[in-house]
Amino acid sequence: MSRDKITDENWVDSLAAFLLREEGVEAVRLDPGGGKLAIATLGQVEVGPLQRKLESVIDLHRADLGAGAEVTGQLPDGFQVRQSEEGTILQKTTCDTAPRFWRWREFDWPEGEELEETGEGEWKTLAFLAGACGLLLVAGFLAKAVTDFPPVVSIVCYLLSMGFGGWDAAVDSSRKIRHGEIDIHFLMLAVAVGASLVGAYGEGALLLFLFSTSSALEEYAMHRTHREITALLKTAPKTATRLLSDDQSEEVAIERVELGDRLFVRPGELFPVDGVILKGRTASDESNLSGEATPVEKDSGDEVSSGTLNLWGAVEIRVLRLASQSTLQKIIHLIRKAQRLKAPSQRFTDRFGVGYTYLVLATCLVMFLVWSFVFEIPAFESGDWGYSAFYRSMTLLVVMSPCALVLSIPSAILAAIAWGARHGILFRGGAAIEKIAEIGVVALDKTGTLTTGDLAVSGVESFPGGREDEVIRLAYSLERHSEHPIARAIVHHGRKRQIKADEVTDFQSLTGKGIRGKHGEVSTLLGRRELMDEGPLKEWIRTVPQTDPGETEVWVLSDDLIGRILLKDDVRQESKSVLDRLRQLGIRTVMLTGDRNLAAQAVGQQLGIDEIRAGLLPEQKVEAILELGEDGTRVAMVGDGVNDAPSLAAAYVSVAMGARGSDAALEQSEVVLVNDRIENFVEAFRLSQRARRVIKQNLVISLGTVAVMALVSLTGKVPLSLGVFAHEGSTVIVCLNSLRLLFWRSND
Repeated sequence: MSRDKITDENWVDSLAAFLLREEGVEAVRLDPGGGKLAIATLGQVEVGPLQRKLESVIDLHRADLGAGAEVTGQLPDGFQVRQSEEGTILQKTTCDTAPRFWRWREFDWPEGEELEETGEGEWKTLAFLAGACGLLLVAGFLAKAVTDFPPVVSIVCYLLSMGFGGWDAAVDSSRKIRHGEIDIHFLMLAVAVGASLVGAYGEGALLLFLFSTSSALEEYAMHRTHREITALLKTAPKTATRLLSDDQSEEVAIERVELGDRLFVRPGELFPVDGVILKGRTASDESNLSGEATPVEKDSGDEVSSGTLNLWGAVEIRVLRLASQSTLQKIIHLIRKAQRLKAPSQRFTDRFGVGYTYLVLATCLVMFLVWSFVFEIPAFESGDWGYSAFYRSMTLLVVMSPCALVLSIPSAILAAIAWGARHGILFRGGAAIEKIAEIGVVALDKTGTLTTGDLAVSGVESFPGGREDEVIRLAYSLERHSEHPIARAIVHHGRKRQIKADEVTDFQSLTGKGIRGKHGEVSTLLGRRELMDEGPLKEWIRTVPQTDPGETEVWVLSDDLIGRILLKDDVRQESKSVLDRLRQLGIRTVMLTGDRNLAAQAVGQQLGIDEIRAGLLPEQKVEAILELGEDGTRVAMVGDGVNDAPSLAAAYVSVAMGARGSDAALEQSEVVLVNDRIENFVEAFRLSQRARRVIKQNLVISLGTVAVMALVSLTGKVPLSLGVFAHEGSTVIVCLNSLRLLFWRSND
């Protein structure tokens, strides 16, 4: 395997930092030329998040890696590089026997350049070839019309025209023929050659002119689609200004930024990572992530997302998530994955297209024999009585070629993905675009979905009284490393009051109920009221009054101290209008929440939701999803938390809130609503309906044209030129029809 030498060692440092950060990962194997990437692990690890983090590091150094990964210069301490048949391995320095216990997990090389392959230069090249083909076609026609020119002049012009028009098709066909494949390009070249053999040079040149023109238009349509998505990918920041002290800073590569680092962001710069503002005020432009054109005010304590623009204030932020785990990188990963996932109908046409190509060739051969030997039509000689058998076969071959059919679905799917990405809706492939229009019920989580998720501490109580400070200190100590909405509220309150956290050990999550940890030798529990439903506090807890319906409570139990923290969550202003709109569209709405019934009823009645199911554990949410779909109704689930991941997986369509959605929720989702804009769910549904209509229109146009023209061509009365216009015209119409999705206005 040939390998390009690399003089810049940043990629090595980045991968070394990745290996140091990720417990249980011992080595990385790179084989860009072979299209493979692998990690060696020891023990139990979560492969999905590791793959995404590793792909993010690779993306940052894709230009350096090129087609290989050869290392020069000094390696970081504690690491070594070795070459194997599978690629270049960067590993932690270890004993010779340790690799025997490694488990290698292999992935495809991240396809980061896929979105840029359909670039501006390619469609312009195709347009030039089509233009040259057209000019020579006109020259040939004029030379034939002017009697002063010998016939050979027009023939030469036609042949040159076919050379330009068929160049791209010839390159593509030669590559596929070497692998034993034939496709539409081969069929078009066959027709052009066949037309030339029977003296129909003009028709052959006309065919390739229209074919090359439609190819250029197709490429332009795809270029416009990819450009919308690539614009987002190119916003990923590459460096950050890290503060070493109040008066010292350094410029570092984005992958070198660590959790807790303080970064300085100047006006006009992109926020390099997800963080929280420590000092300063500003506003951020989040239009590239959410489609929201209005600047969002940011003050101390507010979170900012990577890739968004700092408009006017110089601010200091603390890093909340590594670059590989940031909002922007999650979106980039989801978009790239979406490009590789096909819709069910697209997979059908792919399978159909291959067999159909051979069917067309067989049909044309059979009809040539039928016309020649059954109807005794001359094989290659046309006359006043009609067209030859070979000419008729070429016409049939043109009109039956599935160009428009092959393009009808992927062109619409890609355009819909591009529109969604530009407006804050990410589809993880074509299947989601088709499926979401089929739903009849949507189940929604409450906290972070129907409400803002921005809980705020409204009160602290202790039993006995007077120890409220201890209650909030214990809660802050337990929650300060969590990302749950309740945890964020407690942590924000603790930092605001400058509470000093205790060191917590033996941290343990109690699924669906709360968390447990130790500070010193004292064990502390934090969670729902149900934690005390059993045991010595069972009777006492019933004497404590419930909170107001609009409030949420979390209990703290530690040694001789019991307390609770009261939190309030605001309903999203958009939630009611979204639910009203869904009802108008004929979709039933159901709230599935783990919160207590009174709080859920208060929110549900305020919003007018159709059904409320409260106090649910994660497994009960799954049961609810399955029950809602028992009669065959398609169910969508919208959520954001780890506890929503199982129900998202169970739903027919899974939708995650993107800004604060957990990794587990995002991994299970097929649709991501960027920046948690719940109103985008309605837009996703309507876009799905629109895309399905466009796909159906494309299929009717493509299949209808083939069916009608094939039947008419069997009569032998259709000239090749008319077949060419019908075939290429349907292809152009399908491309332009799909392109309309890019310019769809959601209020139409």
